[in-house]
Amino acid sequence: MRTFHLPLPDDLHEALRREAKADHRPATEIVRDALAGWLQARQRERVAREIHRFALDHAGTDFDIDPELEHAGVEHLLAGDAG
Repeated sequence: MRTFHLPLPDDLHEALRREAKADHRPATEIVRDALAGWLQARQRERVAREIHRFALDHAGTDFDIDPELEHAGVEHLLAGDAG
């Protein structure tokens, strides 16, 4: 495991210390979990943006949804079978 030195403002350090004490966990574990969650969220956002961009760039092309499949999906939803 690698280490990373991160200077924190006093108020943030104190808030982290209080949270670690209240949660009975090491502050490093809390920060590691928070950072991992943030990185995962950023990756999801990045993928969503890429999908959105692809959809915009390829709307109406051969990469767009098949019109028959789209119609079948709409009919299925309107019939209330989306269960």
